[in-house]
Amino acid sequence: MERAYKTMTSSGGMNIAFGIVMIVIGITSGVITIVNGARLLKHRGEITF
Repeated sequence: MERAYKTMTSSGGMNIAFGIVMIVIGITSGVITIVNGARLLKHRGEITF
């Protein structure tokens, strides 16, 4: 019984850590996307086809 409890505890901790990492990656990629979009809109007059 104790072995299963230890396994579930470590698994839960790893899932929380992984979730935090995924939140940070999501926020970072969102900010980068917004910055790149703003840069494209700022320089849209300089693009010629």
